[in-house]
Amino acid sequence: MEIEVKTYMTVNGRNISSRQLEVLSAINRLGSKTAAAKELGISPPVVQRYMAQMEDVAETRLMASTPNGTELTEMGLRLLEIADMMECRCTDTREFTISCSPVTEELVMQAVSNTKVEASIIVSDDYTNIRSLKQGMSDMIILDDPQLLSEVDDYEWLDVGYMDMIHVDNGPSYIRYRYGAQRIAYEQLELMGVKYSIDAETYLLSDLMDSNKSFFVDEYLLQRKGLKIKSATDKRLLRHSITAVYRREVKEITRVLRYLQSKHMI
Repeated sequence: MEIEVKTYMTVNGRNISSRQLEVLSAINRLGSKTAAAKELGISPPVVQRYMAQMEDVAETRLMASTPNGTELTEMGLRLLEIADMMECRCTDTREFTISCSPVTEELVMQAVSNTKVEASIIVSDDYTNIRSLKQGMSDMIILDDPQLLSEVDDYEWLDVGYMDMIHVDNGPSYIRYRYGAQRIAYEQLELMGVKYSIDAETYLLSDLMDSNKSFFVDEYLLQRKGLKIKSATDKRLLRHSITAVYRREVKEITRVLRYLQSKHMI
């Protein structure tokens, strides 16, 4: 069975056809309306008409004449960029893909290596990974924050373990790490009636360690770096589940799930 998905673009409430986008793409590649017409098997006046129609819809110029030929304007290039991205998302030629955060990156790499699953691994934050799953760019995502399951309630999911966070208390000024279930940690501060302010944010573990500010970080990340730090708050109060979310359970997902569960995360 062959399945093909087609999309169309809407600009200012009006449609731009795939044929018009083909003309835009040919002009961009060839730098000439005449060359584009020849490649597409249509006449130059037809190319001009397609471009005029698109510029009418976009309400701006999409191409400009230069001493070297015809070039697309910034808006013309933007339309083409979006069309290319959408076409890429509508194909299913990529390999099996798992998205996770730096918190679980090493676990996912171990799972892929030990199960011999051929996969691409994308490392980003929970929100970006959820979007990747919904857009069909990922087959499985590993969520750090269980509250975000409400964003993916149409998908299958399974808790594969738990992690504890470490609270480093250097006073009321905090630096926030971009990854992990930080929401749970700061909610705990509020439950305890602690007054605090988040005065910085970082993607890097090293920034946390060098900041002299207070912060929360998953204990697992510290262990990977050979660091052992006593938590200022009971780690059990900062515990959060690690959840695998996926569309349906295929053989690759089954193997990865079994491996993650076998690690017996706290």
